[in-house]
Amino acid sequence: MILNYKSFTLGVEEEYMVLDPATQELRSHEQQIVHEGQKVIKDKVKAEMHQAVVEVGTDICADVDEAFTDVSTLRKTISGIADSLGLAMGASGTHPFSHWESQLITDHIRYSEIVNELQEAARSNLIFGLHVHVGMESREMANHIANSTRYFLPHVFALSTNSPFWEGRQTGYKSFRTKVFDKFPRTGIPDAFESIEAYDNYVKMLIKTNCIDNAKKIWWDLRVHPFFNTVEFRICDIPMTVDETITIAALFQAICARIYMLRHKNLNYIQYSRALINENKWRASRYGIDGYLIDFGKEEEVNTRALIYELLDFLDPVLDHLGSRHRVEYVHKILENGTGADRQLAVYNETKNLTSVVEYIRNSYLAGT
Repeated sequence: MILNYKSFTLGVEEEYMVLDPATQELRSHEQQIVHEGQKVIKDKVKAEMHQAVVEVGTDICADVDEAFTDVSTLRKTISGIADSLGLAMGASGTHPFSHWESQLITDHIRYSEIVNELQEAARSNLIFGLHVHVGMESREMANHIANSTRYFLPHVFALSTNSPFWEGRQTGYKSFRTKVFDKFPRTGIPDAFESIEAYDNYVKMLIKTNCIDNAKKIWWDLRVHPFFNTVEFRICDIPMTVDETITIAALFQAICARIYMLRHKNLNYIQYSRALINENKWRASRYGIDGYLIDFGKEEEVNTRALIYELLDFLDPVLDHLGSRHRVEYVHKILENGTGADRQLAVYNETKNLTSVVEYIRNSYLAGT
């Protein structure tokens, strides 16, 4: 049987921080970057809840190379606009020392509603993430793949960790961003749904009972998108560089394709409970790639790096079909050089200066583009 891998298109959304080049503090851009950006890249740039955040999104990309070109162009475009306005850009899951209390909220009805409902949890949610959409042939297949890919979320998340500091403190976590976001409702690892109808009924129940007004207020680490035929991966910190972003996108795409391949052989990956997967998510947020995750099959702790190598072996049969082998192999570079969090900590340990850490983040923003 010849399987169709062309349905596994990619869309990548990145959230960047806007910086004052003189102080390295977060700085409101008063939507100037968005307004100027929309003249060039239309709706591929938009405002976020905090005015020190800019969000960009690619077109629907046929493969990882197309996604790489799109993300590179977006980073360079936004950087050029910021520079012309006397601002700078960076990519980190949290700003190392700026305080959320001093940051302005964007004047928009959607954000006003969220702040009104969630209060301090929303106002303090000054974090920066990466969202990867992987196209699906149907919503039924999307639900099946979402159920099975939950297990792998902590593995890929560990590679993305890029937020070791919060409000001037070393947190002890490789990703403190996820701890900040935990204050929101409907976050974290989702449950498995026995069918797409069960998922849709869950959403309808929340809307009917005024828990949410639309399904976009479900902020899980992974979700079947409410409007598009995609599975959306939302667990990762924004990576520091474009190479890391595209590697993570390639991993998520390959995991989906591998589950799809197994499905067509009437096989399935073992599905583990949300409670068990959450144990691995916590470990990944705390230790990144330098800790241990639980191998639930063996019922024992295994070195995270060893499990990532196992994941690469598992994905090998689909990489050439997707044309993504060269991007996935960049995982070895991440394991060798450390994640964004590891590199931020190395700069801090050398300089004992968080301003130097932000300068390093700024200087890495266009690396590899």
